Amino acid sequence: MDKGRKVTGVARDKLAAELKKAYESGASIRTLAEGTGRSYGFVHHILTEAGTVLRGRGGDTRSQPGA
Repeated sequence: MDKGRKVTGVARDKLAAELKKAYESGASIRTLAEGTGRSYGFVHHILTEAGTVLRGRGGDTRSQPGA
């Protein structure tokens, strides 16, 4: 995929599905952006378009034992 090139149609749907799967498997938006040569905003937008439920900021926010 060429950096900065517009992604439309079937190619966009395929990319969205791949990014959604990777994100839901634990990859961060920043990692996905670096891996695809796209911006954080582009990846965020594609994930949102694909109906992905995005994680909150800051990683695991569950209380830590002994804290």
